[in-house]
Amino acid sequence: MTDELLTVPDVMRRLKVGRSTVYDLMRTHRLASVTIGRCRRVPADALRAFIASRVEEAA
Repeated sequence: MTDELLTVPDVMRRLKVGRSTVYDLMRTHRLASVTIGRCRRVPADALRAFIASRVEEAA
């Protein structure tokens, strides 16, 4: 199974936040990511889970 991997700019657009916010979320392990070479990628499932946890927390 190949999971869709998102770039940092993809995540920025989807969450409507800045670059440093995305890297902070990854650094603090609130948003899962993988490193491929020198590039960070976020699995689409991890972004969906992050959004779901934020919505659940807000409810």
